[in-house]
Amino acid sequence: NIASMVTATDIPDWCYVETLGIGKYEWDNFRAPSKEENDKMWDNSPIAHLENVKAPTLVALGMKDRRVPPSQGLEYFHSLRAKSLPTKLLVYEDCDHAIDRVVSEADFWINTKQWFDKHL
Repeated sequence: NIASMVTATDIPDWCYVETLGIGKYEWDNFRAPSKEENDKMWDNSPIAHLENVKAPTLVALGMKDRRVPPSQGLEYFHSLRAKSLPTKLLVYEDCDHAIDRVVSEADFWINTKQWFDKHL
């Protein structure tokens, strides 16, 4: 949900550029998006297109992520689950955007393999 992510991420510029295009972000003057910008951010968000999701979905979250706040993944996970879509959530308390601690990364890849074995 890019509309809610823009004020919670450490890269708000990404939210503006990805949804509004280059030249729409004021690098020297951060501000909350206008209603029109917010609406466009929503329209460009994966959460706005849930009706198109058909595949079983594995969601992995680093709970210390400042790029994509964990609340984004939780919202997506719960929304997919509400559609009765096969969905699994992996939570890594000590990881940030990259799930790269040895134990966490191993767990992630084991779960990914098991997920593929089950759903492919």
